[in-house]
Amino acid sequence: MTTIEIPAGTWNVDPAHSRVGFVARHMMVTKVRGHFKEYTAEVTVAENPLESSVRATVQMDSVDTGNPDRDGHLRTNDFFDIETYPTMTFVSTGYTPGADGAFVMTGDLTLKGVTKPVSFDCQFEGVGADPWGGTRAGFSGTAVIDRTDFGVVYNAVLETGGVMLGDKVTIELDIQLVKA
Repeated sequence: MTTIEIPAGTWNVDPAHSRVGFVARHMMVTKVRGHFKEYTAEVTVAENPLESSVRATVQMDSVDTGNPDRDGHLRTNDFFDIETYPTMTFVSTGYTPGADGAFVMTGDLTLKGVTKPVSFDCQFEGVGADPWGGTRAGFSGTAVIDRTDFGVVYNAVLETGGVMLGDKVTIELDIQLVKA
């Protein structure tokens, strides 16, 4: 196993160089991608990086799929019900090391008031100095959830058979951290 070499301490997410996105099946023939424009995270890296902690909050009204009508529908009680549940949260509970900077980050994801354990397959992308005297680190990760487990059950049956939306949703993370 290659160890993750990152200085211990508090790190902030750089939203200009990060992305919290998702991919869902549409009409069982294509994938629709989207992302959230507003999110925060408290990242504390421990001396042993596998003992670190992450606490993230996503503002659900910041959803952007590139289609304003679809985004508006996602904000309704058919999907995210942002009037009742304005945020989605993730709190890490543990890490399992892998090879060459890979690791699994487990934690509790809360969406629409439902909390379920989720595992992200992650990759440490590296750490280095930036031109302004700071230190930056990068991570990427993916997790697959079943949206119906979180009460997101809207769907429609197609005339040709099948359904409008797949139940599986892939969450994609591309995160750049700045040492506080």
